[in-house]
Amino acid sequence: MLKNINPTSTEAWKKLEAHFIETKELHLKDLFKDNPSRKDTFSISFNDVFVDYSKNRITEKTKELLLELAEEVELEDAISKYFYGDKINATEDRAVLHTALRSSSEDEVFVEGKDIKPKIQASLRKIRAFSNKVISGKWKGYTGKSITDIVNIGVGGSDLGPNMAVQALQFYKNKLNTHFVSNIDGDHVVEVLKKINPETTLFIVVSKTFTTDETIVNANTIKDWFLQQGPTIFDVSKHFVAVTANLTEVNNFGIPKENVFRLWDWVGGRFSIWSSVGLSISLSVGFDNFRELLNGAEEMDIHFKNEKLDRNIPVIMALIGIWYNNFYKSQTEVILPYSQYLYKLPVYLQQAIMESNGKGVDRNGNPVNYQTGNIILGSTGTNAQHAFMQLLHQGTKLIPSDFIGYKEPLFKVGNHHKKLMANFYAQTDALAFGQTRAEVHLGLKTSGNQDKINHLLPFKNFKGNRPSNSILFEKLTPNSLGKLIAIYEHKVFVQGVVWNIFSYDQFGIELGKELSKKYFDN
Repeated sequence: MLKNINPTSTEAWKKLEAHFIETKELHLKDLFKDNPSRKDTFSISFNDVFVDYSKNRITEKTKELLLELAEEVELEDAISKYFYGDKINATEDRAVLHTALRSSSEDEVFVEGKDIKPKIQASLRKIRAFSNKVISGKWKGYTGKSITDIVNIGVGGSDLGPNMAVQALQFYKNKLNTHFVSNIDGDHVVEVLKKINPETTLFIVVSKTFTTDETIVNANTIKDWFLQQGPTIFDVSKHFVAVTANLTEVNNFGIPKENVFRLWDWVGGRFSIWSSVGLSISLSVGFDNFRELLNGAEEMDIHFKNEKLDRNIPVIMALIGIWYNNFYKSQTEVILPYSQYLYKLPVYLQQAIMESNGKGVDRNGNPVNYQTGNIILGSTGTNAQHAFMQLLHQGTKLIPSDFIGYKEPLFKVGNHHKKLMANFYAQTDALAFGQTRAEVHLGLKTSGNQDKINHLLPFKNFKGNRPSNSILFEKLTPNSLGKLIAIYEHKVFVQGVVWNIFSYDQFGIELGKELSKKYFDN
């Protein structure tokens, strides 16, 4: 189990409080002026990813104290337990081993005294064989036709992860069309059913327990619709497969054992994209690309596990987030991917971050007296620039941002990508450095607005000093997407360790579900 250390009781926390008072008025413009090499000082390169965190309201002393905090809460010990199967999800008496799902090493990982690697490898082989059979057209529906459409039926982690990844990797998709049904709202399922042919559609029912209300209601509605189109109950096996740990309920539904892809209780739903939950990804882009997604995540795992904390991307990003949340009292973060392919990433990360670290009780069961978790919002650049970013630039709230960009486009269309990335860099500069009254004055004067200068001056002034990270990859590939997701997974873990909370349970979502039954029964 993880150590129970209240972060506010540490010496580093007390030093950080004093340091905050000393440095809170520092401006990024001055920090860059004092250190022209600041970008080199505050950046990390790892394989094809470059993280520039120089545009944060930190000094080298801030970084030093944050790393002291990580040391005092015994982060390195926690990382070791995270990777090697300790039951760090203590409230549910489970290990947290989504990292093992993407590991290609020969190292053994034990749960309850048994090495889980053989089961993982067997699962991957089954995903590969099944994906190849469906994509090649060898898997036939009840009328002998090949599959053209996939429908993933799930909710929460059984939907958000694969849904996001399938969209993000559209450039790599094959001939299969992939759809997702998640909401218990009947309009959702009906709209999907309009688009498909029962003769050529494969349905994946994704639920660890196979009792999740939204998923099972939708699955039964779809099965009823399927049977009304002409096939018999015996044809269900040609069109339905399941991703679950509950073989009994799957059998009751009518899905044979050979159509079941297994899940394990040491895989949390919001971190299950790397497991059989990713079956729809493998079908959409092919198993080789799915394996590359896993490989990218594994590369980030190795970096996170082995790199020194001061050069560790997830650690540094997590600690900077704590600096703003707990000392600046900034409770919101913005995720800004500058790729339309990633428009579902902010919603995916909302679950990963807010469901994990939205906790008000520490690992001792005591109410916390400090902020935990972050409110996550986001959208793609440049759309966000025409939506909510006004608040980031000139609002009264301090909202740190993560800008995610790619040096190369997937489609080379005119000068689109050059303009896109010009906006990427310009926005981080505008947030950081702003625009002084003198600069506004000169701009208005040269633009012929001499008579309006005094009136417009206060409205066009940008104070700047708004923090951001820039995360740059060479190109959007399955591998780089895997790295990106893993960065945020490990950031969640680090912050949970520092805040002394359990990141891997989600009891907070249960009460509403229980109460809904009362209203439904009435």
